[in-house]
Amino acid sequence: MRGRWGFRFALVAGTLSLAACDDLPFGGPNPPDTSARPEARVAPPPDPVPDAQSEALALYYRRVQADLLAQGLLRTDGGGPDTPFTDVQLAQNFVRIALFEEYTDNGGVLRSQQRINSIHRWDSPIRMNIRFGDSVGFEQRVTDRNAVASFARRLSGLTGVPITQTTANPNFHVLFLSEAERRAFGPELLALEPNLSQASVNAFLTLPRDQYCIVIGTFVPGTATYRQAIVLIRAEHPDMMRLSCIHEELAQGMGLANDSPRARPSIFNDDEEFGLLTSHDELLLKMLYDDRLYPGMSAAEAAPIARQLAREYLETGPV
Repeated sequence: MRGRWGFRFALVAGTLSLAACDDLPFGGPNPPDTSARPEARVAPPPDPVPDAQSEALALYYRRVQADLLAQGLLRTDGGGPDTPFTDVQLAQNFVRIALFEEYTDNGGVLRSQQRINSIHRWDSPIRMNIRFGDSVGFEQRVTDRNAVASFARRLSGLTGVPITQTTANPNFHVLFLSEAERRAFGPELLALEPNLSQASVNAFLTLPRDQYCIVIGTFVPGTATYRQAIVLIRAEHPDMMRLSCIHEELAQGMGLANDSPRARPSIFNDDEEFGLLTSHDELLLKMLYDDRLYPGMSAAEAAPIARQLAREYLETGPV
């Protein structure tokens, strides 16, 4: 969790009934930008029905965004001369972010408690489905779909994991839901993942307003490889907070499950200084998916390799 910015944990996973789309590649060499086409192929959704609760939340989030921007937060520059970091810092941040979990399940309730873990990541292609509640209008859907598609291509390039947009047996769901839609989503959540923990269900359905977005992941039984992931982004968010949630939660859904107050420049930090994935965070993702690491590797095993990777990446770039 990133301060009041939002839940970010990997527990156990979610869907919604919306417009269909064809299979679209996010990864690969120079894929065509087809991200907006699925919405163009179907009739536009009806105009959203005004909802007093959502309108109040939208006003609240616009004020939050304005306050953050006025403080010079939610930076989009990816870091620069004012945010240097060394290979030692990069390796330490990798261990804190990729090898620790921020929350534990305590009798059906999530508790903030740091716990050491092993390497978790995808070892199979991601089939991503972007879905919208009826509260999201047509133009906003096109904007959101483009943003997710663009960032998914970036993630695929950084990790080497093929990411395709599809409605055929998706395993990575990106949901844009209003407050009312999220609260009513429980049956669909359990339909997608019947073995979802009660703590995950409760976290999704009772998300307080000062927690802005969430990702929940499930793992292949007996392994440390992801089986499914669900990202929830509030439909009430204004543009920058919306895009920041896309970057933060999709990146965490790749396996960077924790925050660290020492990580800079980074979106994996509670200080909200950066709103979009940084150069530092790109290196964390490349390290996580380097062949010299593997799912299930312990922190003791991974730490010395992380130090070696950090040195190599900062000296010569990823090999």
